[in-house]
Amino acid sequence: MAYKTAMIDVGGGFRAIFGCGVMDRMLEDGIDVDMCYGVSAGAANMTSFIARQHGRNHTFYTKYAFRKEYASAESFFKNHNFANLDYIYGTLSNHDGEYPVDFEAFEANPTGFTVVACNAEDGSTKYFDKSRIRFDDFDIVKASSAVPVACEPYVVDDVPYFDGGIADPVPVQKALDDGYERVILILSRLRDEVRQQHKDLPPARILERTYPAAAERLRERYKTYNDEIELAKQYEAEGKVLILAPEDLYGLNTLKKNFEGLEMMYRKGYAAAEAIPEFLSK
Repeated sequence: MAYKTAMIDVGGGFRAIFGCGVMDRMLEDGIDVDMCYGVSAGAANMTSFIARQHGRNHTFYTKYAFRKEYASAESFFKNHNFANLDYIYGTLSNHDGEYPVDFEAFEANPTGFTVVACNAEDGSTKYFDKSRIRFDDFDIVKASSAVPVACEPYVVDDVPYFDGGIADPVPVQKALDDGYERVILILSRLRDEVRQQHKDLPPARILERTYPAAAERLRERYKTYNDEIELAKQYEAEGKVLILAPEDLYGLNTLKKNFEGLEMMYRKGYAAAEAIPEFLSK
């Protein structure tokens, strides 16, 4: 029996290279899914996956990410964005960029794509679909990756958006409600890590002044994340979800990186993908 299949990549800044390893292995093994759900950096990972560009994500994380134009305090002071989203998903990714997205292949691939973002003004969850990625226009990926306070909200069609991770960080229920029967869930934290609220409180206080509804979502993110992970584990026990997660973070966090840690995390993702064929055939 052929199931309707989906894959979710929850992102997680530099830790999200784990998902790149998973997807490169899937490309090598010829494994497709019917729908991809991308959150934050996960949406960027999946853009390359859908375009079938093996190794592209790895280059971004292990080479371009060390440039000051990519992500740095200097970028923050110059552009009010720690990660320069226009550089990453524009200058580098457009057709005349250093490593362009193969847009023709992206469009031709029948795999669907849902990108999660948070409406900065009212705090609602926005699910963009594949049609909103256009030639040299990856605005929805930028919107989904705009970490509150570290980045300004990214405006798409006159609406400002923040990182999808503060709205629907682990959209497993969304995938099942959309009719997908087998869901591969890629995490970038340890599978049993319980997210704490304290790290989100200082940025939420700053955000409160300009975007109070988004600040409230940020304050509640720890609970949303923890609840959605618990739900994913219940579905895993029922055989509907496969959770792939690193066993160590190798010194990486959302905005902190080291080359050895990135390489290790990539390899662990690549190895974890071994479980996918059996899961999809059960």
